[in-house]
Amino acid sequence: MSRDGLKEAVHDPLFRMGLFLFGCVVITLVAGRLLTPFAPDDMSFIPLSPPSWEHLLGINDGGQDIFTELVFAGGNSLGFGLICGGATLFMGIFAGLFSAWYQGLVDQLIMRISDILLSIPSIMILIFIAALFRPPPVILALILAVMSWPTLARSFRAQGLILKKRLHIAAASQMGAGSFYIIRTHLVPELFPLYLVGFAGKMRMAMFMEATLAFLGLFDPSRKSLGMMISYALKYYYMDIWWNWFAPPVAFLTIMIMSVTFLAISMEKVFDPRIRNTTG
Repeated sequence: MSRDGLKEAVHDPLFRMGLFLFGCVVITLVAGRLLTPFAPDDMSFIPLSPPSWEHLLGINDGGQDIFTELVFAGGNSLGFGLICGGATLFMGIFAGLFSAWYQGLVDQLIMRISDILLSIPSIMILIFIAALFRPPPVILALILAVMSWPTLARSFRAQGLILKKRLHIAAASQMGAGSFYIIRTHLVPELFPLYLVGFAGKMRMAMFMEATLAFLGLFDPSRKSLGMMISYALKYYYMDIWWNWFAPPVAFLTIMIMSVTFLAISMEKVFDPRIRNTTG
C-alpha cells in the first residue's frame, strides 16, 4: 500500500514541486553554514551597509551579516518545525490508536481531553507562556505539540477502528496476542502513510507559529529567527535596505511553508482514504 502510494505521489506535480522547494531550502541552509565565513553573532561590521560581494545581503542595524543571519534563522525555524511535528505525531499515534483499540472509558477520556485542547487557541497559550516564563524554543515546541495532537489522534482513531476489524488483527487477538503487541506490530505499521501527511501538516503549522512568536519578540534576542528578522527590518521600511533585509526572510519563510504544504496536500490526496473516496 505504502509503496504504491509513494510511487503515485512521486508522479504528482505538486509533490515534485514541494520536494524541489524543500530540497532547495535544505541545500541553502547546509551550504550557507559551510560557506559563510562569518559568525551569526559577529557585530564588527558597519551597520546598515548595502549588499556587496563580501556581504551578499548587506549588514543589519546591529552590524551583523544578513545572509549569515538568514541561514541560521532558517535552520532554527526548520528545527522548531521538526521537533514540534515529530512530538505531535508521536502523541497523536499513541492517543489515537489506544483510543481505537481499547474504546470504552479509555476512548471517552482521550476524546474528552482532545475536545478541551481543540477548544483552546494554542497561539494564545504560547504567547502567554513565552511572555511570562521565557522558556527555550524546544520547550515551546513541545508545548505546541501537546496542544496540537488531538486532530491527528482523531484521524488515526478513525482508521484504527477500521483496521481492528480486519481478519489478521482479529485472528491475532483470538490467538492471545496482547493489546500492546497488536498496536505496535499491526496497527502502527498499517497507518504509516498517514503519518507523513500528519507530520508535514504539523511541521508547517509549527514553523509559522515560531515565526509569529519571534516576530512578537518572545524569543531570546540572541537567537536568530526569520520572524525576528522581519520584525527588525520593518523598523527601516523607509530606507533603501528594505529589499535586502526584509524580503529575504519573508521569501525564505514562504518557500519553507509552501514546500511542506505542497508535500502535505499531495500525500493527503494519495494516502487519506476520505479524500481518495471523494476524488477517486
